[in-house]
Amino acid sequence: MERVSVLCLSLLFCSLSGAELQDNEIIEQREVSPESVNVPEPQPCPSDLHAVLREMSVKLAKYEVKLEHLQTLNQEQNAKLAKYEVTDLRLIGFASAQASELKSLKTRTNVTENQVESLRRDRAVGQVAFSASLLESGSGTLGPINARTTLVFKHVVSNIGKAYSPHTGIFTAPVRGAYHFEFYIVAFGGSHSSAVGLVKNGEHIFVAGEHQTNGWGTAANGVTLLLEAGDVVFLRLWKNRVIHDNENHHSSFSGHLLFPM
Repeated sequence: MERVSVLCLSLLFCSLSGAELQDNEIIEQREVSPESVNVPEPQPCPSDLHAVLREMSVKLAKYEVKLEHLQTLNQEQNAKLAKYEVTDLRLIGFASAQASELKSLKTRTNVTENQVESLRRDRAVGQVAFSASLLESGSGTLGPINARTTLVFKHVVSNIGKAYSPHTGIFTAPVRGAYHFEFYIVAFGGSHSSAVGLVKNGEHIFVAGEHQTNGWGTAANGVTLLLEAGDVVFLRLWKNRVIHDNENHHSSFSGHLLFPM
C-alpha cells in the first residue's frame, strides 16, 4: 500500500513538472518578437521562374537593340566628326595659305609704296633750276676790285627747289646728280677787261672773259658737273676785272639738275 502511494505521488510530480515545462515554453514563445522569428518564405513554383526568365530575356533583347542603335549612332557621329576634322584641317590650310598670301601682298604693297615714295622724292628733288641776273634793278658796273670776288646775282627770275641763294650767290646741290650751268657777262669798252670764272667747292672750273677798248663786250660759257649733295657752285669776278649789268639783264647765271644719280 505504501508503495502504491509513493508511485502515485511520483506520477503526480512528473505530471506537474511536464505541465510547467509546457507553460514555460508557451510563455517563451509568446515573449519572442515576430521579427526575430525566421519564417521561411514561400518558394516559387517552377512555372513562375520560367515566366520571370522569359520577361528578363525580353527586356535584355530590348536593351541589346537599344545598344546596337546607340552604337550605330556613335559610329555615325564619329564619321561626321572625322569629316569635320578633315574639313577643319582644310580650312586651317586655306587660312594659312590666305595668311601667307596676305603677308606677301602686304610686302609687295610696302615695296610699291616705297617705290612710289622714292619716285615722289626723286621728282621733288629733281625739280631744281634757277636763273638770275646781276643787278636787281637799275644799271651799273662792278669792279675793278683788287681781289677775287664772289658775284651775287640778285635779280632772281626762277629758283625752283630753292638751291640758289640770292644773298650769297652760291648754288648748293640738294642731291647727287648731273647739273648744267651757264653764265653770260657784259662789259663796256675801256682799260679793264671782263673775266668771270665758275668755281666748284673752291676749284676753278671754267672762265668767260672779254676785252673791248670801246663799245660793248660779251662773253659766255657753260659746263655740266657731277655734284654730290652739298657741293657748291658759284661765279667769281677775277681780280681787277669788271662786269656790267642794267635793266636789260645782260649778265646772268643759270643752272639746273639734269638727272639725279
